Amino acid sequence: MFKQKKSIKIFQSFLFPLLLLSVTACGQQSTTPANNSTPAPATTTAPAPSTETKQLTIGIAQFVEHPALDAAREGFISQLAKNGYEKDKQVKIDVQSAQASMDTAIQIAQKFEADKVDLVLAIATPTAQAAAQTSKEIPILFTAVTDPVEAGLVAAMDKPGANVTGTSDMNPVEEQLKLIKEMKADAKSVGIIYSSGEVNSKVQVDAAKAVAGKLGLEIKEAAITSATEVKQAAESMVGKVDAFYVPTDNMVVSSIAAVIGVAEAQKIPVIAGEENSVKSGAIATYGIDYTKLGEQTADMAAKILKGEAKPADMAVEVQADMKLVLNKKAAEKMGVTIPQAMLDRAGQVIE
Repeated sequence: MFKQKKSIKIFQSFLFPLLLLSVTACGQQSTTPANNSTPAPATTTAPAPSTETKQLTIGIAQFVEHPALDAAREGFISQLAKNGYEKDKQVKIDVQSAQASMDTAIQIAQKFEADKVDLVLAIATPTAQAAAQTSKEIPILFTAVTDPVEAGLVAAMDKPGANVTGTSDMNPVEEQLKLIKEMKADAKSVGIIYSSGEVNSKVQVDAAKAVAGKLGLEIKEAAITSATEVKQAAESMVGKVDAFYVPTDNMVVSSIAAVIGVAEAQKIPVIAGEENSVKSGAIATYGIDYTKLGEQTADMAAKILKGEAKPADMAVEVQADMKLVLNKKAAEKMGVTIPQAMLDRAGQVIE
């Protein structure tokens, strides 16, 4: 009996380790591959790289709506698409108008700064000044700015030096005033209506004064502070001037119909600083094409967006191509006969 119990104990002493090994082996089989190779590390599927290009945002601040500035804006948007930045595809374009209000221009500039747009296009001097004063980091391009140095936008035309550059619409004032003498040889005085709040307008008035003497002309000024004053300013010059000269003053050009109305009633010829004013009823201009100016600015924008250039190093550009534009119907209404020599050399004649 004792020997039997001892045998059982010996058997149990061998059996227990075997059972333990068996259990351990079963537990290992649940995690070890059948071929006993080293387990592969756990993996996660990496997301496929994105092929989409981030949509950029351009803020366009326009001081006021009138044909010249509208043409610059549309030329910019159209040419930008040709450079690979099509509206609502590669780029979102946010167009804002200041409605001839400097306060609104500042608010627009602040909006673009808060939105962190990729580039700002400022059309006309007041909006360019507002943008430049508000943002020191966002690239800013201006267009339809007569004298960017005088306006405090750039340090120099060839080396702007900061985050602002663009295209100037400085018009050939002397050549434009010569058109008055060519159509009306006995003209002695020219009336200029301009906005006292626009630096670009004062620059043009000063330029007119500088050359008027050698052309045998006297400049008479009428400064305004709002578009509602344009008609009254024109009427105040009746009987005192032999012709009107309308510079590229945004406030005056936006209300040029008022000047044209007085001029037609009083038979006073009107010479303009740009061709869209001629299309609106002035007789003549010798100047730039604002659509092309906008296109020129878009080419500059494309270089900035592609990282090929920085505003600080991009010289302010001007338009080399000028053309004579005449409006025969307007001349008839103002009692003027356009000389054949002018018609022969005109780049465009509006019948």
